[in-house]
Amino acid sequence: MNILDLVINEKEPTLLEDLRLSDHNRKDISALLKEHQYIEELSKYGLPVNNKLFLHGSSGCGKTMTAKAIAQALKKPLLVLNLSNIVCSKIGETAQNLKLVFDKAAREKAVLFLDEFDHIGKSRAMDDTDVGEMKRLVNTLLQLIDYFPGNSLLIAATNHIEVIDHALLRRFQLRIGYQMPAREQLDAYYDELLSRFPPALQDIDRSYDISYAEAKDTAMTQVKSSLIAQLESQQERAFNIDEGPLSRVN
Repeated sequence: MNILDLVINEKEPTLLEDLRLSDHNRKDISALLKEHQYIEELSKYGLPVNNKLFLHGSSGCGKTMTAKAIAQALKKPLLVLNLSNIVCSKIGETAQNLKLVFDKAAREKAVLFLDEFDHIGKSRAMDDTDVGEMKRLVNTLLQLIDYFPGNSLLIAATNHIEVIDHALLRRFQLRIGYQMPAREQLDAYYDELLSRFPPALQDIDRSYDISYAEAKDTAMTQVKSSLIAQLESQQERAFNIDEGPLSRVN
């Protein structure tokens, strides 16, 4: 397997202001972006720029969108790598392939987004299958992170921060957690999603205790169902009107 074939050069535009972030998370991300904006000035004073960001929390709450928005704001290419797809049966191959990806991100001064980070960053004390090989993989990852250049940005994400090796976590200068949205937050999100549709399509059954992504899916599914039902009803009425006079003539 050539891991470079699994790296996505993500180009879909995502704006930071469109993300549904808590005030605290938005402030932290804004500070990170400002550091990179003034990276040359900071370096003159020997001040290191934070370039390792760890995102954790519930699935569907905005981790991937955050990585896209940061890359967009910095005007850097975004390399997306889902680690659940690249772990080889031979751990040594996985380590070598990871090095290729890190080298690519460094050359391109890119934002490297490692999704499902728990697939390779699991605590060395927890793994009971092939402890030696997994330890070597984590050690390789530690070295890659330590030498990742400051003009690139590394973002890792997981739904299971509790299993991540503590030595890896310490390498990330900034950690941002994502929580499931509260009922009032989801209501505001539903209102925003539905505002562009006619009133007849805005009447949906709202679900709660779910992520923003799940809320969007359930809302759009119901809107589509209502719209299709309306279209079919209109077609049926039109068909009956067209058929009526012909039936009487015959």
